[in-house]
Amino acid sequence: MKNQRSTKKSYHKLNNENQSFLHSNYKYGALFTSALMSVLLINACSTEMSSENNMIVTDKADRHIQSSKEIEDSIKNSYARLASKRSDVCPKLIQEETGNQVIERISEVMVNDYCDYFLYPREGQRLNVKVDNRQIEALLIVPTLHNFANGNYKVTSYDKHVIRLSYNGATHKPEHFVYDVALKISDAKYS
Repeated sequence: MKNQRSTKKSYHKLNNENQSFLHSNYKYGALFTSALMSVLLINACSTEMSSENNMIVTDKADRHIQSSKEIEDSIKNSYARLASKRSDVCPKLIQEETGNQVIERISEVMVNDYCDYFLYPREGQRLNVKVDNRQIEALLIVPTLHNFANGNYKVTSYDKHVIRLSYNGATHKPEHFVYDVALKISDAKYS
C-alpha cells in the first residue's frame, strides 16, 4: 500500500511538473507568436513607406535626368550656334532670316562622314534641301526620318529638326569635302 501511495505521489508530482512545463511552453509560444506578428506588422508598414520613398526618389531622379538632357541639348545648340559661323565645324544651328525663305551655305567643308544642321521651323512650314553635289545625301533624322530626294517635308510640330548631310559617294571621301547647300523654308500657303 505504501508502494502504491508513493507511485501515486510520484505520478501526481510528474503530472504537475508536465502541466507546469506545458503551461510555460504555451506562454513562451504565445510570446514568440506575438513578437513575430509585431515584427511582421512593422516590416509591412515600413515596406509601404519605403516604396513611397522610392517613388519620390525615382521622381526626383527622372526630373534630374530630364534637366540634364535639357542642359545637354542647350550646350549642343550653343556649340552649333558658334559652329554656324565656321564652314568646317559641325553640327551647325541655322536660323531663318526674316523675309528670306532660303538659307544658303556656300563652301561648306565636310570633315567627317556627315554634318548635322539644327533648325526650329514652325508647324505647317515646308522644308526642302538642295545640295550641289550628287555624292551628298540629305536626310531629316529628327523628329522623324525623311529623305529630301523624295521631295519636301511638311513640318508637323514646332520642335528641333536635324538635317543630316552625309557623304554617299562611290569613292573614298576626300579629307575636306567642299559643298554648297540651300535650305528652303516656305509656309504652306506659299508652296
